[in-house]
Amino acid sequence: MVFQQKNKTGYLRWMILSMLLFATTINYLDRFILGILAPTLEKEIGWTEVQYSYIIMAFQIAYGLGNIIMGYVIDRLGTRIGYAITIAIWSIASLSHVLARSWVHFAISRFGLGIGEAGNFPAAIKTVAEWFPKKERAFATGIFNSGSQIGIILASIIIPIIVIKFNWRYAFFVTFIFSLAWLILWLLFYERPEKNKRIKKTELDYILSDSHDIENEKKISWISLLKLKQTWAIALAKLFSDPVWWFYLFWGAKFLNTKFGVDLHEIALPLIVIYAVADIGGISFGWLSSYLIKKNWGINKARKFTLLICAILVLPVSFLPYLDSMWVAISLLALAAAGHCGWAANVFTLASDIFPKKVVGSVVGIGATISTTGAAIASIGIGYALNESGLDGYKIPFLVASVGYIFALIILQILVPRLKPLTKI
Repeated sequence: MVFQQKNKTGYLRWMILSMLLFATTINYLDRFILGILAPTLEKEIGWTEVQYSYIIMAFQIAYGLGNIIMGYVIDRLGTRIGYAITIAIWSIASLSHVLARSWVHFAISRFGLGIGEAGNFPAAIKTVAEWFPKKERAFATGIFNSGSQIGIILASIIIPIIVIKFNWRYAFFVTFIFSLAWLILWLLFYERPEKNKRIKKTELDYILSDSHDIENEKKISWISLLKLKQTWAIALAKLFSDPVWWFYLFWGAKFLNTKFGVDLHEIALPLIVIYAVADIGGISFGWLSSYLIKKNWGINKARKFTLLICAILVLPVSFLPYLDSMWVAISLLALAAAGHCGWAANVFTLASDIFPKKVVGSVVGIGATISTTGAAIASIGIGYALNESGLDGYKIPFLVASVGYIFALIILQILVPRLKPLTKI
């Protein structure tokens, strides 16, 4: 069905989507390097669990601030220039890791990386809103968001090889080259559909078939957005789920190392399994809600039904600290990661379901800022817990991770019992 629809209307939007997938892959390749290298750098540089949590917090604080800044920049300058700016910033910040000599240096480099990388999802979600009708957006979001898992899988394969054959500094140089290549391609080929000379009329008509009625109204301020319960519904749905993903990214490999003795030579296969399953989950659950909408379920029922399935898949992750089998633990972590990625694909899409395209970047930025602030606070707590309790310190984080999505769905239902486009802001 997807192939038939593409053939009838045109392929250009799917080519644009492939660029979003590439960007998100680079974003997570850059982001996940530290999670893989943490045990190695802990020995070489000599940081403690608490100092490591400060490094993570520096990235998360910057990511939170960056979402406010980049969300505004992207809405103000448009996706073409806004996305280019965010990629340029994170490319330079990634390269700066090569010069790091202490945990403080790493924290500074990660802060710069967080500012730049924060723009990826507001820009990508806004691009999807510009290039896809509502019935395809969750599926499209699931596809580009799968780049987060692809980036992690590539990092799991490439980074150990680079470190073993050369040293860890080369890893950050490689990601700089990837980012620079993407930036050049984006500036050469991207334009909004209305301005793109390569697009067929049938595809343009299809993309614009369900545009918001209030797109041409006056400028919408952030104060107006913050007064809306829909904005807070999206923000809180992210607040109780995004910190879990950060936990998996930055402490997942460390947990496997501490619990089961998995080192740099052995980490690739477990991480590939976890994030390959997560990738399948993100695409599948993005497709599911889009499919249900095409079957006339309606946006509200389709999105929330899919979110419920994703939340249920995460529940068993609370058992991880108590398991003796590494592969059972990996299986449950993979299931939880799949649930999260399916959840993220649909929550991201809520912004474009509800809000006009011109403020989608700002809404996503507000939500990410709030959720990342929560993640930064959680990171400090995790660092202190592990420093004081060792392996037992993982029990509470995994328990909280297991129930966060159910709690978030309840809040979403209370604040927005019916998902529908806003007709007035």
